[in-house]
Amino acid sequence: MTPETPTMMVIDSRTAFSDSNDISNGSSICCVATTTTTATGAENSISTTADSAALLRLSENLNSLFQPSPSPSDSDNYADAKIVIAGDTREAAVHRCILSSRSPFFRSVFASRREKEKEKGKDRERMVKLELKDIAGDFEVGFDSLEAVLGYLYSGKSRQLPKGVCVCVDDDCSHVACRPAVDFAVEVLYLSQKFEIVELVALYQRHLLEILDKVAPDDVLVVLSVAELCGNACERLLGRCVDKIVRSDVDVTTLDKSLSQPIVKQIIDTRKELGLTEPGYVEFPDKHVKRIHRALESDDVELVRMLLKERHTTLDDAYALHYAVEHCDAKTTTELLELGIADVNLRNQRGYTVLHIAAMRKEPKIIVSLLTKGAQPSDTTSDGRKALQIAKRLTKSLDFFKLTEQGKASPKDRLCIEILEQAERREPLLWEGSVSLAKAGEDLRMKLLYLENRVALARLLFPMEAKVAMDIAQVDGTSEFTLSKNIADARRNAVDLNEAPFILKEEHLQRMKALSRTVELGKRFFPRCSDVLNKIMDAEDLSQLAFLGKDTPEERQRKRKRYLELQDALTKAFSEDKEEFDRSTLSSSSSSTPMGRPYGKTNFKR
Repeated sequence: MTPETPTMMVIDSRTAFSDSNDISNGSSICCVATTTTTATGAENSISTTADSAALLRLSENLNSLFQPSPSPSDSDNYADAKIVIAGDTREAAVHRCILSSRSPFFRSVFASRREKEKEKGKDRERMVKLELKDIAGDFEVGFDSLEAVLGYLYSGKSRQLPKGVCVCVDDDCSHVACRPAVDFAVEVLYLSQKFEIVELVALYQRHLLEILDKVAPDDVLVVLSVAELCGNACERLLGRCVDKIVRSDVDVTTLDKSLSQPIVKQIIDTRKELGLTEPGYVEFPDKHVKRIHRALESDDVELVRMLLKERHTTLDDAYALHYAVEHCDAKTTTELLELGIADVNLRNQRGYTVLHIAAMRKEPKIIVSLLTKGAQPSDTTSDGRKALQIAKRLTKSLDFFKLTEQGKASPKDRLCIEILEQAERREPLLWEGSVSLAKAGEDLRMKLLYLENRVALARLLFPMEAKVAMDIAQVDGTSEFTLSKNIADARRNAVDLNEAPFILKEEHLQRMKALSRTVELGKRFFPRCSDVLNKIMDAEDLSQLAFLGKDTPEERQRKRKRYLELQDALTKAFSEDKEEFDRSTLSSSSSSTPMGRPYGKTNFKR
């Protein structure tokens, strides 16, 4: 009697990764097929059906064991290992025996771990904790991608992904090839290759090949770099990506920053062979432009000044603003803008303005700096995209609508989109005029205290937004106003406004200008934050409480006590409101456009 043919698990290419049925819908991407052959060669249909049902039950049972927990305190279903990602509170509780049986990679990892335990004379660890970066390398992978790969190892099927994982914020996008969809696919591809899951590598490579013509050139660079990391297993994908970049308008400077040198040389040589020498297929910049770029990378704007004096080229000739925005520190970009000799709306060889590049960089401070210098949010790329749409196509919906607690930093992606939304809705910002010196004595003092209190509250409740506004307004370097020299946490260089007589000095003027500009920036780009601050500041006159003036000792003591009580009440009020805030924000995010989301409300109690 001939032995039975072993049961095989095969990929069902009929339902996997079609444009109408993308990865995020959680449909099965794997089916089970069995063939049992008797000695006479006839199929035993009853046995086949029974085996298929048994395998499906096995898949379901194993899948039930893998339930990634949102917090370490949740049930781990008898797991004896955990995989975590730095910076993510979630963790994947797994079983060493299952992963070892399904993946040669994990078999090797756990065996090596066990050998080290034996060498040190230790008992077997009850719970092994693995950092994903330690076992999978430096390529950044999100938890959702890790969960998808581990879920496949357990069940042989795809798991239903959380809503918004492969979906960007742009409502007009089909979400087939936007950046979140591409990121998820390349992350799963990378992990599949690392974990030696051959069938999953083949599946995701095929998916990326199918959508590659719809992927933006800058996103193709991401796919290309991962295909190179995967080596021979992704040779077809690598070749297609190289061909697309060769025929794209991606400049050589961007290639040099994004890809390995052998790949860059291959692309340049192929462009030469094909005669692609028109704008967009340029060689490396000349030596003088390179020197300017290197000076920017070193954050040495003074050296840039010196190089410009040689008169070989200008900032615009070198596309210096584009380069600084894409590759340099935000402070360098700000200093370059302050020179006032670069066109903030200049288009590079690809037709991108500096604001378009800033939207790709997703750095709020840079975007605000450009807008305050006259960057036009209405300018479009050659394919009709504004900076806002670029930012939306790059931002994962799940991250954008994720709740942020009061006092915690908002995600940069969300801030960038909201800043650009505000910029499109309003005229260019007209700064508040210089502070009038006609404002005298106590009136000016009260205004100074009001501004100081307002900005301090903004830092407490909206730290990321406040930092962006304060950095642009250049608050650092000015002397902070305090209530009294007796306050323990006052800064050493602070100015005491309770000294009498009060005389307006240059230090007061500089601080007042910086604080006023901070408040105006907040109103301009973060209106919902400003609405919350307005309610708090109007709830009780904090400036009156802060100003001690010629009060009696008893009155001063009463004001001090009340001022401190209000500070404590602010934090308490937001904590008490959090549950209601969460409910209202969840409801809003599920039914509103991004501009319809509230930051939350505050029941400030007097």
